[in-house]
Amino acid sequence: MESLLRTGEISDYPGAVNGLQIANSGRVSRIVAAVDACEEVIRESAKIPGTLLIVHHGLFWSGVQTVTGAHYRKLKAALDGDLALYSSHLPLDLHPKIGNNALLAKALGLTGIKPALVMKGQSVGVIGQVKAIKRENFEKLLSGAVGGDVHLAPGGPEVIKSVLVVTGGAGSEVVRAASLGVDAFVTGEGPHWSYTAAEELGVNLYYAGHYATETFGVKALASMIASKAGLPWSFLDHPTGL
Repeated sequence: MESLLRTGEISDYPGAVNGLQIANSGRVSRIVAAVDACEEVIRESAKIPGTLLIVHHGLFWSGVQTVTGAHYRKLKAALDGDLALYSSHLPLDLHPKIGNNALLAKALGLTGIKPALVMKGQSVGVIGQVKAIKRENFEKLLSGAVGGDVHLAPGGPEVIKSVLVVTGGAGSEVVRAASLGVDAFVTGEGPHWSYTAAEELGVNLYYAGHYATETFGVKALASMIASKAGLPWSFLDHPTGL
C-alpha cells in the first residue's frame, strides 16, 4: 500500500499520519474498509481477530492527545481485538486509478480527465468533460453516483460541459475552482459563504456529502489488496450525513 499510494511522496495535513497507525500481531484474516476510524467502526471491525481496517480519516486529526476517553476506548478495542489500522488521506484522494477523485469522476462519466487544483505542491482534484447536460440532470446523476442527496448552489450556466471534482470538504476552494473556468465544481461540503460565492463567481457548486464522496477510495483499495492477498473484504458503512 505504501508503494501503490506513494505515501512517502505526498504532502498532507499533520493530523493525517498516513500509513499503519496501529499494528497487530502480524497476521491478517480479513480486510474491512471504512471512511472514518471512529469508535463504532473500530469496535465492529475488532470483533474478528486479525482484521486489517483501512480508513480514509485516521485516529490523529486532533494531534497529540491523551489516552483517555474515546481515544483510550478505541485503542483498547483495537489492541484487544488484534486489529491493524491503516489510514490514507490525500494519497488515496489523489491516486489516478483507485483515488476518490478519479473514481467519482469515472462514475459521472467524465472524459479527458486530468489533475487540477494544486494544494500542498500537488494537484488535489481532477477536471473532466461531460456530454452537455442540464445542471438539474447532472445533480440527479451525481446523486446516483454517491447514493444520496446532493445540494446545488446554481451559480453557473444551465448546461454543464466541464467539471472539477475535489472530494471531501473542499467547498472553500470555490474561488480557485471558478478561476479554472469550469461549469461545475463537485465536492463534498463547504462553508456557508461558499454558496453565495459560487453564485457571485458564476459556477455551479455541488455539495455531494463529505462522507459520500469519500467511500470510493477505501473500497477500491481494500478490494485490490484483498484480491492480491487472497482474503475476504467488506465495507463498513457508518455515514455521517455530512
